[in-house]
Amino acid sequence: MTIPDLIDTFWETLPPVWRQTRAKIRAVAAERFGLTVEQFQALRRIRKGYNSVSALAEEGRLSRSQASRAVEALVRRKLVARLTDSGDRRRAHLSLTAKGEGVLSAIYAETETWLSERFQAITPAQTQEIIRALRLLREAFFPKPPP
Repeated sequence: MTIPDLIDTFWETLPPVWRQTRAKIRAVAAERFGLTVEQFQALRRIRKGYNSVSALAEEGRLSRSQASRAVEALVRRKLVARLTDSGDRRRAHLSLTAKGEGVLSAIYAETETWLSERFQAITPAQTQEIIRALRLLREAFFPKPPP
């Protein structure tokens, strides 16, 4: 196997696998919980610590008004809490409510079940081989700085 073979296999494997996985996540979010892609992404990013509309817009490459509409819908559904900054009333800090955490956890749990079903035909030895290969791939793209 050569580097060009690796590149071909990369393009033939990872993008289609990720497209299917992303489509499943979006379908669960939309069908079970009535979330738009922007709303789902906002929940996910708020959980990661992006706690303002501006931060969500920047991270999601959305206009501020798109991010604001997504947040407003999530606040109305009680999935997100908006706390006004006492030092600057124009700023609001966003956080997931318990209900929002539950929805996001349910989306991920259903997706993990779906992934587990896909992985059923893979033997334990193949599983270890795939894990090693994925770790190598991660290290190739995100090398650790030297100590």
